[in-house]
Formats: sequence, structure tokens, C-alpha cells
Amino acid sequence: MTTAVTIGGERFYLTANGREDGTLGEVSIRWGKQGQVQAGLLEAYAIALTVGLQHGVPLAEFVRQGLDLCFAPNGRTDDPDIPRVRSVVDWVVRRLAIDWLPYRERAALGIHTPEEQVDRAAGWLAAEEARLSAESDVPPPEAFLADLAVGIGGPAARG
Repeated sequence: MTTAVTIGGERFYLTANGREDGTLGEVSIRWGKQGQVQAGLLEAYAIALTVGLQHGVPLAEFVRQGLDLCFAPNGRTDDPDIPRVRSVVDWVVRRLAIDWLPYRERAALGIHTPEEQVDRAAGWLAAEEARLSAESDVPPPEAFLADLAVGIGGPAARG
């Protein structure tokens, strides 16, 4: 399975292949032209990932080590699941986690797709609204927002 992404104007290709048991077994990363320094460094990183995986290092451990690693290029991506990254390694480990780790493991690492983040926020918002409505002296959020809109409940006027 090969995934392409653009980060900071640079194009990267991540190929991830599974083993017979369905777990990740091999990683390849391509960037730039063969023989360039950055291409060689990413190839070496991919080889290290592959060898580690083949020797039983859990993918989650590689993900934990690469998360938020910061170097250029970084910033916006065209990957809808991972809109911003701090480096190509940050993107690689997030992409591998999304594609290969169960949700519980990803969530423990703090990796969520935008849709999952919206779902989590909706659940929190519903719980907060239920909690607030259970407290009789606290107005529902809509009433609070309406009060703010008309200036009621703002800072006391100095007189």
C-alpha cells in the first residue's frame, strides 16, 4: 500500500506492507532523487523501521519515538487524516498508526483523525450540556450565549 503526501511543497511516498498475520512488516519512504542526502536518510530510517518491526519491536514504540519530531519540511499537508505535521517522520508515524494500529492504541498515543476529534468533542459537549442542565441554577448553554449576545452577564459597569 503506497500513500503520497505533500509537506511544505515536497512530495513523499510511503509504502507499507503487511505480514501474513496482518501486522506491519515492511516500510519504504521515498523523497527526492536517488542519491540525494535526504533520500538516503529517509531510506535508512525506513530500513531501521523495517528491521525493528521484523525483530518484534511494537509499531506503537516507533510511533511514540517519532511523534512531534520537528524539522523541515513541516506544516500543512494534503493528507486529509493528518492536516499538519512537524516533520516527515511525524507524518510517517501518524500515517502508520492510523493505517496499522487499533483505535485504542492510537488514542493512547493521542493520534486521532479529524473525524475522530469531532466525535470526541461532540461527546464531551453532550456530557457538559447534561451536567450543566442537571444543575438547576446554571442556565442552559443557549441561554448563556443569548445573555452574552445582549450584554447581560458581562463585566459589571463602573458607576
